[in-house]
Amino acid sequence: MQQYLVRRILLNFFVLFLVATMVFAALRIDTSSVVTRRAGGCLAGGTGSALQAQCEIIARAELGLVDSIPKQYITFLWDTVRLDLGTSTTGNKDPIIDEIWERAGPSIELGLLQIMFAMAIALPIGIISAVKQDGPVDYFLRFFSILALGIPVFVLAVLVILLTSRYAQGTFLADWLGPHVEYVTFFEDPIQNIKIMFAPAILAGLGTGAIIMRFLRSQMLEVLRQDYVRTAWAKGLTERVVIIRHALKNAFIPVLTIVGILLGNIVSGNVILEVIYGIPGLGAYIVLNISQNPNFPAVQGVVIVVAVVLVFVNLLIDIAYGWLDPRIRFT
Repeated sequence: MQQYLVRRILLNFFVLFLVATMVFAALRIDTSSVVTRRAGGCLAGGTGSALQAQCEIIARAELGLVDSIPKQYITFLWDTVRLDLGTSTTGNKDPIIDEIWERAGPSIELGLLQIMFAMAIALPIGIISAVKQDGPVDYFLRFFSILALGIPVFVLAVLVILLTSRYAQGTFLADWLGPHVEYVTFFEDPIQNIKIMFAPAILAGLGTGAIIMRFLRSQMLEVLRQDYVRTAWAKGLTERVVIIRHALKNAFIPVLTIVGILLGNIVSGNVILEVIYGIPGLGAYIVLNISQNPNFPAVQGVVIVVAVVLVFVNLLIDIAYGWLDPRIRFT
């Protein structure tokens, strides 16, 4: 087990090195347009080629593009190892790590609520659909999952906001399902924070839960046909014991892999919801730094932080395999 953990951690660091290299290269494929856009603000007070050149020099210095590419790359890797993700080139010029830390809380909270809601609907629906295979209940639940997968989350969000603002204005539905003017953290006002997160968590969890439900159903059907499950039925165990203790525990092992993959899509998948509902998370943060005023350090920092979380979450999921099935050995 210890050797496995050491190998996986070393492999994770290599993956993070590749991610950092690709991010660095992708953001420097075409820097001329970014420099020109950034220099535009400097040119607001005058014109002329000399001023244009001076503004572009200032823009390159702010974006860290003055040195040669190899020197930029070495500096970037060394700063990343020291957890120095740079300084924001917009706003108050705050350190990127501080801005990411401030924005990470809302994204993590939304992601956890999304996964919790997804699992809350996927587990019972997936089990019932497998047990009632090819029955009316199974067909209805499968139709529901396909419907949840087929409707984009931003369409659902806009539809919910329109309906609540038109027919439920001033009611508790608008308070729980509509967007709020100002975001508050959980520690400032827990009830208000839950109200803000409720609608986006449910809307995001519907699609995620539909994916988990369909995968869990197929795994449950496979496990229910295994000999040890037939033996459990033959021993006279109750349906609840057979389904929960014997079938679900083994069927859930591959589902963990899907959950790990979905965790990687939380930030990218919740960008639209964060913007629509005014949640100051990492998704909205990276969109702001790409669209309005190109901010290289912010984009690099967010991608690297998300990659770090993703690779180590998947390591924890791999370790959880051994807890669910003691027959699994790490070599």
